[in-house]
Amino acid sequence: MINLVLFGPPGAGKGTQSEKLIQKYGFVHISTGDLFRWHTKNETPLGKRIKEIMNSGALVPDEITIAMLKEELDKNPHAKGFLFDGFPRTVPQAESLDTFMKGNGTAIHYIIALDVTEDEVRTRIAKRRTMENRVDDEEEKLNKRITEYFTKTIHVLPFYEQQGRLHTVHGIGSVDEIFLNICKIIAQRYYS
Repeated sequence: MINLVLFGPPGAGKGTQSEKLIQKYGFVHISTGDLFRWHTKNETPLGKRIKEIMNSGALVPDEITIAMLKEELDKNPHAKGFLFDGFPRTVPQAESLDTFMKGNGTAIHYIIALDVTEDEVRTRIAKRRTMENRVDDEEEKLNKRITEYFTKTIHVLPFYEQQGRLHTVHGIGSVDEIFLNICKIIAQRYYS
């Protein structure tokens, strides 16, 4: 089993690369954003708590996010691996995820960061906005997400770098070239 976290700012290509990785390796994709939306839409007990917290303007506590992740891992006992998207965003979340994975007899093996400049991200999202008309690409929401990544989330990377689990992939180039570079990193574990 191989588990990885795909990091990068909005518009870095995480969604595109995730789809290719899932197809090639059979990973189960775990997006915390998708899980939050599913639980709130379906009014599960967790969803009701999430909605209540978000409506109050507070951030969803890590223990709720971890509970959702545990539920997803438990649903997929025969998974070849998990690809985490949108979590962790802070060092305490990274520590919680490590503890949680260890408790499940596994670990996060790779953190793959797609290295893309803020200017490139803004160019890509402007193009994506006209092509896909995504709600989360609206200017105000986008600025908030980009600022959040470059001022907060990016600080999780040194935590993983100190442990030797961080791998940076140049995120500018063809989709296939970037994918090949990610696969080379994953191949180290498969064939070593």
